[in-house]
Amino acid sequence: MTDDFVFKLMDRAQTGILKHAESVSDEARTVIPQGFNNHLYWNLGHILAVSDRVVNGLSGRASVLPAAYATFFAPGTRPSDWQGEPPAWDELIEEMRRLPQRFRDSFAGKQGEALANPDNFAKAETLGDLLMLNVAHMNQHMGVMNALARIGRV
Repeated sequence: MTDDFVFKLMDRAQTGILKHAESVSDEARTVIPQGFNNHLYWNLGHILAVSDRVVNGLSGRASVLPAAYATFFAPGTRPSDWQGEPPAWDELIEEMRRLPQRFRDSFAGKQGEALANPDNFAKAETLGDLLMLNVAHMNQHMGVMNALARIGRV
């Protein structure tokens, strides 16, 4: 798989995520509809937190996001349990805008790099595997954000 292919997939996911995130009112960002566990705000932060954890953390690199991202948006968290203020919405939007280019700058030409500890939850063996896992995760939550945005506009 080429860098160009992987990063174009990430660009497409980012575009869809931003489309849904930027299409709703301020109030709709924090509505948790019946049948959902989290709101659009949480999903945006979660995509960023998991991207950092999956690609940087599982490849043995240092996190690039503040620890607050994991505190508020890691798997298993939910807004009803938040203590304090999460990172600001505008900060999340800016981080999402930077994500694909940050990954390009850090990981271009390194997809074949073997992971030091491939015994992770997804059985990824290379950095390229982690990048594709991340794209799949972004797309999964883009779908949730699509549903939340549609509910928020109704």
